[in-house]
Amino acid sequence: MINKIKPSKSEKIIFIFILTLATFTLTSFFLLKNKCLFIDDYDPKKLVFDNPENIAVLNIDCGNVIIELYPDLSPNSVKRFKTLINSKTYDDVAFHRVIKDKLVQTGDVEFGKRNNIDYGKIGTGKSGLGTINSEVDKDFDYDAGSVALARSQRYNTEDSQFFITLQDEPLYEGEYTPIGKVLYGLETLRTIKYLDKSVYVLRPDFINSLRMLVD
Repeated sequence: MINKIKPSKSEKIIFIFILTLATFTLTSFFLLKNKCLFIDDYDPKKLVFDNPENIAVLNIDCGNVIIELYPDLSPNSVKRFKTLINSKTYDDVAFHRVIKDKLVQTGDVEFGKRNNIDYGKIGTGKSGLGTINSEVDKDFDYDAGSVALARSQRYNTEDSQFFITLQDEPLYEGEYTPIGKVLYGLETLRTIKYLDKSVYVLRPDFINSLRMLVD
């Protein structure tokens, strides 16, 4: 006959500690992996806008980012942006340049496509529509959620690339062409992948789709 051995009090405590630690580890792993868990996904169909014809909906893995465009502020730049949106050119394009809590940049439609990304050239691609002139003369507050066209070190070189600020950037006023602001989903943008030691991202996150609310 085999006698059952009762665990001691200390053994019970150790077992409970190990079980608690395992539970905490699994829960933490789940929360870290599911970066979208506490992020609101805004449905533009349930929202009311003053100018629905100027609302763009940027969809990424954690949900929608809803942007209001300002054609009265930067008419040529917004026209270019809408042209690329309506042709679905921005779909599957990488967020190739991301600075934590500062900005996310995307829009390299030549070298940044999901299935054809070129890490050696990304950030230099063109749309094929030519460059347009900078529109930086009007006042614009570059607070968090501002959307602007990127350019090279020279003015009048804007094309398809754009960035969105994650914090206030007053020094950008007069330097970059503003095209709009995020109305909803700024926290969604903060989930986009970044690297600690480089502003350029390997295996980046991508735009799933970018559409105008009103076709």
